[in-house]
Formats: sequence, C-alpha cells, structure tokens
Amino acid sequence: MAAYKDEERGTWYVSFHYTDWTGTNKRKLKRGFTTRKDALEWEHHFLAQQSENMDMTFGDFVVIYLADMEKRLRESTMISKRYIINLKILPYFKDKKISEITAPDIRKWQTEIMKGDYAKTYLRSIQEQLSAIFNYAVKYFDLRKNPCQIAGGMGKHTADEMDFWTLEEFQQFIEVMMNKRVSYMGFMILYWTGIRLGEMLALTVADIDMDKKTLRINKSLQRIKGRDVVTEPKTPRSNRVITIPDVLLDDIRDYIKSLYGIRPTDRLIPVTKTFMEHEIKRGIQESGVKDIHIHCLRHSHTALIASLGATPVEAAERLGHEKVQTTLNIYSHVMPGRHEEIAEKLDQAYKETQG
Repeated sequence: MAAYKDEERGTWYVSFHYTDWTGTNKRKLKRGFTTRKDALEWEHHFLAQQSENMDMTFGDFVVIYLADMEKRLRESTMISKRYIINLKILPYFKDKKISEITAPDIRKWQTEIMKGDYAKTYLRSIQEQLSAIFNYAVKYFDLRKNPCQIAGGMGKHTADEMDFWTLEEFQQFIEVMMNKRVSYMGFMILYWTGIRLGEMLALTVADIDMDKKTLRINKSLQRIKGRDVVTEPKTPRSNRVITIPDVLLDDIRDYIKSLYGIRPTDRLIPVTKTFMEHEIKRGIQESGVKDIHIHCLRHSHTALIASLGATPVEAAERLGHEKVQTTLNIYSHVMPGRHEEIAEKLDQAYKETQG
C-alpha cells in the first residue's frame, strides 16, 4: 500500500486497484486526508471490506452488515439497530478482528453493559443485536462460529411483570376521555382491537368495512427523523383483517359522520404518537386508574380475549404476532391463574367419573 502527497492542496490521497465481489478489477482514488497515516488506514479498511475476509475488524464488518440490512428492513428499524450498535457494541468491539472475538470477550462485554441501569428486556435487545451480526457473518461469510451462542445471553425476552387494564379499569379510564372525541375514538380502537399504536394512527376511513364489521391493517405510522411517515406494517403477519365488536363499530360510524368532508383515504385518527402518549397520561391522572404505558393496551386486549376463551393461536392472528410464542409469553403474564383453573377442572372431571 502507498499514499501520495497532493502538493497543491497540502493533503494526502490513495490510488490503487482492487478486485470487487464480481471479480472485476477496478481503480479507487480517494483524496483529502490530513495525514499519510489516515490515508493508509482508509485504504486498509476499504480493502478489508472488499475482500470480505474474516480478518477484518468488527467495525469494518458492521459497515457491510448495515449496508445489506438497509435494503431489507424498515427505516425505523434501522434507526433503532444503528443506535444500539453505535452506542452499546462498537465502542467495545470496533477495533477487534471479528474472527478473534471469543466467548470470554462477549462475557466481559456483558459485564460492562449490565453495569448500566437497563431493563432486562433492553439488555436482551442489545444482546440480540450483537448475536445477529455474528449470525450474519457465520451464514454469509464463513465465520466458523457465533461466540454469543457459547457465551450465553443476558436479560430476558419479557418483563417479570406485565401491566394491563381490566375491562372495568378501561371503562373507568375511557369515561374521562369523552371530552376529546379524537382521543376517545383512538383509545377505543386500541383497546377493543389490540392493534399497535402505529397501526391505529395509520388507519384510513377505507380500512373500515361497516357491512362486514372488519378492520384492515396494512400500514403503520412511524416517527422517523422528526417526520411522520406511513410505512409497511412491522412484520408480514401484521397485514391482517380483524373483526370488530358492535360497541366499537357504532362509535366509529358516529365518529366518521361527525367529520365534515372526510375522504376514504384520509387518516381516521389524524394525531401523533406524542399526542396519544400525553392523552393517556391525562386520562390516568383524571380517572385514577393504575399507570400503564400505551403499548399495554395491547396486553389489555389480550387479557380480555383470553378471558373470553380465545386460544393463543387465535390471539396471535388477531394481534399480528409473527410467532405464537410471543402470544404465549403474554398469556402467561395476563392469565396467571389459568393453571389453577385447569387443575380445578381436572378435579371436577375426576369427581364426575366417580359418580
């Protein structure tokens, strides 16, 4: 490798040939480096990325990984992914060769991360981001193994406790929301359907089928870089059509009639996530119900339909979960007494056979 001085500009540059992934020989020119060292270092990283050699640094590999993921994931997902990688992972592993990172290295990193005051579910998210990078290297770049699998995980998939409202608590809450019709309608939809907040905010008038009593979910409203953007739903299974009860359908019908000049393509609830988050805090304070996060209305709906006999598979289809296991985790939190209920039913069945 060689670097050259640009006498006219007083900076350094590199000029070299390399073979790209298609086998084509190409020339690369890069100017504007302050020092010769900076120029040579840039050339080294560039060639490492082009060669796709597992002797490259973890930081160089992350550039390749993120470039590929950007083509496959939603913009909002990439923002979250980059945030965790840049703040929690790269500072520790950036300059290490990816092929030389071991399980003990992962354990030491976990120890440092766990010193922070993070929720167990957030710790799990950080761990999964790191493991995803190594899995990508194993699958597509012939890295021998994922050291995260040997080191073990940290954190938990689900919280130790899961907050939700009973039907009685929701009714207590929704009564104080009637003074703002858009807020009332938004929370009614969230509770009685279990859809995600972004899905609810992206709903249009055309998504409501009054005759079939159904709601179509095929998009989501995301806040990205200070702007509201309508995107595809979170997962493929999030595209769904769900039935809605008459109590909600009647409210939606009256609500739409009250909106002068609304078109089929107009958003049904034309507010922001921040507005809804402020409104749930207001309603909690005024109604006196226990404090929950707005996402917990999804858990509240799950608890309601579970109490009415919905199976986890039925609930997963309604909620748009990619995996039934996600629904089962919620069931275990919102219906903790089901095991005792099953035992009681078994006892009753036995007694009936004894005459």
